[in-house]
Amino acid sequence: MAKPNSIPIPEIIAESNQPEPAQSTISTPIPITQKIIVPKKIIAKKTSLISKFKPSIVKSKPSKSSKKRKTILITGGAGFLGINLARYLIKYNYKIIILDLAPFDYDDLIRKVEVINGDIRNPKVVEQAMKGVDIVVHTAAALPLYKPKDIYSTDITGTRILLEQAKKNNIERFIHISSTAVYGIPDHHPLFETDKRVGVGPYGKSKVKAEQMCEEFRKEGMCITILRPKSFVGPERLGVLAIYYDWIKSGKNIPIIGSGKNRYQLLDVEDLCDAIHLCATKPKTQANDTFNIGAKEFTTMKEDFGAVVDYAGFGKRIIPTPAKPLILTLRFLEVLHLSPLYKWVYETAPEDSFVSIEKAEKQLGWHPKYSNKQALIRNYQWYVEHCDEYNQKTGISHRVPWKQGALKVVKFFF
Repeated sequence: MAKPNSIPIPEIIAESNQPEPAQSTISTPIPITQKIIVPKKIIAKKTSLISKFKPSIVKSKPSKSSKKRKTILITGGAGFLGINLARYLIKYNYKIIILDLAPFDYDDLIRKVEVINGDIRNPKVVEQAMKGVDIVVHTAAALPLYKPKDIYSTDITGTRILLEQAKKNNIERFIHISSTAVYGIPDHHPLFETDKRVGVGPYGKSKVKAEQMCEEFRKEGMCITILRPKSFVGPERLGVLAIYYDWIKSGKNIPIIGSGKNRYQLLDVEDLCDAIHLCATKPKTQANDTFNIGAKEFTTMKEDFGAVVDYAGFGKRIIPTPAKPLILTLRFLEVLHLSPLYKWVYETAPEDSFVSIEKAEKQLGWHPKYSNKQALIRNYQWYVEHCDEYNQKTGISHRVPWKQGALKVVKFFF
């Protein structure tokens, strides 16, 4: 089956006050080595597409920092964000400690990080992990497909244990990765950090409660950054997006919920890593706050997701579908456990969903490099190169493909 060429995503060095990494590149393209045959008309279209999506390049000023090496604890470090963040921070000469229940099986990092296989819900494990740590980046979470009791115990109880131990050990900074799911299904856009929090389902509600706990500890004198990222994509991201990429790679048309004219903001994981690093290095007076994080450049659901379909080169397209009957069908399939899609996914998919990132831009000096289209195509590149490694793997995290269930049958008709 034909496979796409890789997009030559250029090296991008963001201007910031951060120390220069030991290596010279921050962004590394993911080459796809398979040879393919693509119709000439597709090549012309793809060349135009890539040129259009080329991000701006800003040179940074080298920094000669003589500060002592800091230690960062990443909870959930074996997950999608955790592994990308570990690779990112190592370039800045941090000592990295990974705390996760899941096995850490990344050959490129196993000798460069300290790994603690443990549960954030266990106070003794957390107390041991905190020793000698300067900064905690809390990325661990039970995602929406987990059982409600696991979501609440991990995202609420686990977060409280981490906060208590961080305070006890005088941790310099605590960076909590929350979610824009705290806004629920809003009635206006863009969303600002001061908007009301109305979590939908166990996951959304637990994220709201976790933020409230962070705010309590912040009042007690701790420096706690709360980041609310939009859904983020990039290398290593699978989960629900693996279904989308599987259909595209199979040469299928892609149905979407609704007209596809709604604006739906995403985020590249590397841009999120940039934001986290800024929160770890900016003065506490600037970092001790709450920030929305999302792509600067995004268009409509149909156009942004359609960019990946165009890039794949099969001549397929995005197919809009009536939202209400499809949502009712998905609700029914969810009740029967025949679809991996959950309420927040399919009910927000046909609606506008974007946040203001002005606060992070002004207060942190954070500037995202990737548009929605670039982030999705970068993720798809990685998927095409690595999908064979996950043929026999499924689960409920972002690190493995989700079971398609009834959607695998629907795929046949597109």
